[in-house]
Amino acid sequence: MRIGLEASQQRMPWDEVVSRVRFAEDVGFDGWWGFDHFQPMYGEGPGECFEGYTTLAALAGQTSRIRLGLLVTGVTYRHPSILTASAVTIDHASHGRLELAIGSAWFEPEHRALGVDFPSTGARLDQLEEALTIIDGLQTTDGFSFEGEHWQLEAATYDPKPVQQPRIPLWVAATGPKRGMPMAARHADAWHSFGGPAEMVPRSEHLSRLAEEAGRDPASILRSATLDLSQPWDAVRADAEAFRAGGFGYLICGWPSEGRAHLEHFAEHLLPELTAD
Repeated sequence: MRIGLEASQQRMPWDEVVSRVRFAEDVGFDGWWGFDHFQPMYGEGPGECFEGYTTLAALAGQTSRIRLGLLVTGVTYRHPSILTASAVTIDHASHGRLELAIGSAWFEPEHRALGVDFPSTGARLDQLEEALTIIDGLQTTDGFSFEGEHWQLEAATYDPKPVQQPRIPLWVAATGPKRGMPMAARHADAWHSFGGPAEMVPRSEHLSRLAEEAGRDPASILRSATLDLSQPWDAVRADAEAFRAGGFGYLICGWPSEGRAHLEHFAEHLLPELTAD
């Protein structure tokens, strides 16, 4: 079991962002996950909000072991060719430590405030499917061409290729059983969704059926979920073990409202147990 820490780069000065990722690396988390937003979220009031991919590039130089990613990249914010180039650059800057997680985006008020188009749900899912094809194609193929409704590429080559071969691990965040999860079954190296074990294990079983229908080995798709650290420690342990029994190989903890001392307790008393083979 691998366990990552999500610590959104908002409402704090830059030095605190760096302090948190170094803390996560020092105490043994597998990955540090930021978010992909341009305004503060999940709380009251304004404050700092550092752009996601430039944050990852900077943190690559501040760390040496921990893997880095955003939970999750909104498909609406960047042309997939530009996103791929940014991701490959960070993969080199980090010596192969990037995780590339993407979803269909959701927060309409932010799009409206910043002048970013926010298409319908169906159109955003269409964009996501096209983006997944482009992100893979640019990393694995020279002279890659693509003709989609939203994006077109003509004999495109991007160099360098990523450090991680054949591509940077591609995560798809999806919950919808009709479009999002079938997309993950076709394209993803890892699938992430939100909910407790009672919701997530049946979804994972559905993903396995979809992968088989797509001609893929279900075991080739890493399953990831969120581990709630606001519960009593016995409940945290029980959830983690239920996820493990359900075939999940990655859990992501949010930075708790109780603060750093709460995470230090988790890292000292539960993290070694939960990540043991």
